[in-house]
Amino acid sequence: MVREATGAAPDIPPAGAAAWLKARLFSSPANILLTVLAAWLLLMLLPAAVEWLFVLPDFHASTPQQCQAAGGACWAFIAAKHRLILFGLYPYDEQWRPLLVTAMLVGIIVCSGVRRFWRPWLLGAWCVVLVCSAVLMWGGVFGLSHVEDSLWGGLPLTLILSVFGIAFAFPLGILLALGRRSEMPVIKALSVIYIELIRGVPLISLLFMSSVMLPLFLPEGFSIDKLLRAQIAIIMFAAAYIAETVRGGLQAIPKGQYEAAAALGLTYWQQVRKIVLPQALRVVMAPLASIFISLFKDTSLVVVIGIFDLTQAAKAAIADAQWHGFSIEAYLFIACIYFVFCYAISRYSQGLEKRLKYESA
Repeated sequence: MVREATGAAPDIPPAGAAAWLKARLFSSPANILLTVLAAWLLLMLLPAAVEWLFVLPDFHASTPQQCQAAGGACWAFIAAKHRLILFGLYPYDEQWRPLLVTAMLVGIIVCSGVRRFWRPWLLGAWCVVLVCSAVLMWGGVFGLSHVEDSLWGGLPLTLILSVFGIAFAFPLGILLALGRRSEMPVIKALSVIYIELIRGVPLISLLFMSSVMLPLFLPEGFSIDKLLRAQIAIIMFAAAYIAETVRGGLQAIPKGQYEAAAALGLTYWQQVRKIVLPQALRVVMAPLASIFISLFKDTSLVVVIGIFDLTQAAKAAIADAQWHGFSIEAYLFIACIYFVFCYAISRYSQGLEKRLKYESA
């Protein structure tokens, strides 16, 4: 304050690599100790990891013995089993169909992330992609052989579960958040009970209940497909967490915004759609991205009810007696797949958050 009053220039931190290193890595004795320990661990582990991953591995071995003799990672195992890992038990000669479905889903998701494509035709494109995906995966029409969904697996199934989970859980979560803040006692009570009940149990419990207990309450002769039951459980679970996140965003909106919207003569749903909800979602963009990332990864839990997702497909590849003992390579492969999708969601949410802040400034 004294410098501002006298007109003195403020202190300017030194620039350069040395100043940056000193400020972030060697600013105190504790930081110096942690920096030295981290550098020692990197020097001990990084060369061995690079050698095992990239220098010694065998990419073209035809037998496990040749891979083991190389002394590095056996990427030939991935080359031999990548179709089983990516597409599960889907008929080998028909695997172009789930590959095309994967490409269409990734393409429509990418288009949905580009703001200039946010037009009414995008909803129609989503409907076309979903219908084409169902036709390709099930078949039975247009000369395509019928494939039971019990044979679906791998990456397409993971994408289907996560995309449908997010698409249906997001609007349901918004409705639950609005219901929890409703002035109607019945609506509020039902929303609170649903949110607290679902958030109070792990996803694996919901999957077990949907797979084992739900069929017991259905009328005789009526059944729901196991994959559909798992999808419903994922939607219900994600919607409860989205609801609480959106409710936090709604509470962050000043009361004056609601009063101004009411003064303009807007109806309740006009207030929510045009004024309240856009501001609330902008506030909770980062937590919503975390929920979407968690949902994408949590789809791997469907393995406990016998659905052949990406993780289960990797386990099946490892179980092959001919290629037994290469589990590290298999799990690294699917870890890279999960990382690519989760990192893309994270980076997109960060970019969208910055863009929305810039537009609202």
